[in-house]
Amino acid sequence: MSVLRKAVIRVALHGLCLVPALWLTYLALTDGLGANPAESLLRSLGDWTIRFLCLVLAVTPLRQWLRWNALASYRRMLGLYTFFYATLHWLAYVVFDMGLDWQAIVQDLPKRPFILVGTLAWLILLALAITSIPRLIRRMGGKRWQLLHRSIYGVAALAVLHFFWIRAGKNNFAEVGWYAAILSGLLLARWLYQRRKSKKK
Repeated sequence: MSVLRKAVIRVALHGLCLVPALWLTYLALTDGLGANPAESLLRSLGDWTIRFLCLVLAVTPLRQWLRWNALASYRRMLGLYTFFYATLHWLAYVVFDMGLDWQAIVQDLPKRPFILVGTLAWLILLALAITSIPRLIRRMGGKRWQLLHRSIYGVAALAVLHFFWIRAGKNNFAEVGWYAAILSGLLLARWLYQRRKSKKK
């Protein structure tokens, strides 16, 4: 693949990844978020976070099973956009739900487990985003970096649990089931590939 083609694909992918944020910004500026804009924005940002998480976890199975090795070069970008939307989601909670009252936020975490779980998932993503810097990757070494970045699977489990607790209050589990099935399927595909690969050795 030529350098120009790679650059065009990367720019296009950046544009696609920014579409949800730009669309939500437009809706916020034009009163298009409904009767409760803060809740709508918070919910939408959370939805896009878990969607990007699914995309990140889909990269490795697709690359392995379909031999699309070029996909690996976009995994870091998708991971950073997952962190981007997770950060916006968490900031929406801090600003709109808690009014930037940090003492109230600290007190709120143990009272509402789904907030605690969501914050823990965000903190793991923060660590993964920081250690995605090439200089830090070299300093950590390949094995330690890979071990740390496998915690993305823990983020997936925490995200589903966070989503489940939110939907449990409204007895709405259908969407949670879909995301749980997608993420479980991606993990299973990776496990099956690794098992098949180990048998060939």
